[in-house]
Amino acid sequence: MTTHKELSLHEAAAVTGVTIADNRLPASRYADVGIRLHYLDWGSEDKPWLLCLHGAAQNAHMWDFTALALCTRYRVIAVDQRGHGDSAWAPNGEYDRASYVEDVGNFVGHLGMENLVLVGLSMGGSNSVAYAAAHPDRVKALVVVDVGPEPASNGGRVVNNFVTQKDVLDTYEEFVQRVIAYSPFRPEWQIRGSLRHSLMQRPDGKWTWKYDPVLRDPARRAQQQSVREDPASRWELWERIACPTLIIRGEQSDVLSSEVAQRMLERNRNSRLVEVPNAGHRVPGDNPVAFEEAVRAFLDEVDAP
Repeated sequence: MTTHKELSLHEAAAVTGVTIADNRLPASRYADVGIRLHYLDWGSEDKPWLLCLHGAAQNAHMWDFTALALCTRYRVIAVDQRGHGDSAWAPNGEYDRASYVEDVGNFVGHLGMENLVLVGLSMGGSNSVAYAAAHPDRVKALVVVDVGPEPASNGGRVVNNFVTQKDVLDTYEEFVQRVIAYSPFRPEWQIRGSLRHSLMQRPDGKWTWKYDPVLRDPARRAQQQSVREDPASRWELWERIACPTLIIRGEQSDVLSSEVAQRMLERNRNSRLVEVPNAGHRVPGDNPVAFEEAVRAFLDEVDAP
């Protein structure tokens, strides 16, 4: 079997071309906020807050490149949402939007965050919108990545098919090859690095995903699809966002359509839209350099006197 050198975070960032503002690594911490949440704290305690929320089946490390670029400008915090990464699994399988958003509120209060920039991808983006709509006094600016009030049905099917595949495999390599087929925009070395934080080895030597198996149960996901949130209520939340908001869409996304993204612009005048080329749904990993450029330009406007 061919061996592959695993790059360190800073080596990977240098190869990718993203900004390395500082050679630091994050501190790994926990917060008990009704449920035990793990988070990565990138330091800079004297800087304004920037909180990152990952997508479903992902974890806080998906923001590592973004954090490396911004960690001297903001106190970047990336949290593993309930059931994901190294956070606790919900004891009763409570993974509804209200539970996630309550966790965000409790976590923000626990750390004393104020006037924060909130960045969220996919599920994390939906949770960010819901939190910002309910707490306009806390959120200074919002970055919503590749998610909208009406997800494209084809993208949902693709994600569902990937998530509900056999979730215990004999080797790490089998997961690598599975994700390579699923993520055409990412080089193999990047996929190998990201899976380091997404997989765990069982006592029997086999490998599986870290996140709660409940979240990939086919029957449960099918039930969720049948009782999806009413798009009208999601649009109402979107229209309530009062802070400056950046919508980032992967140019080749199959989850957020260009039509829905344009309607988001029309229905919230505080928003602006950037489409990132050579990127699908997972924009920060698919094209991290262009993603960084879009976020940095937006934050320059937000932070301008």
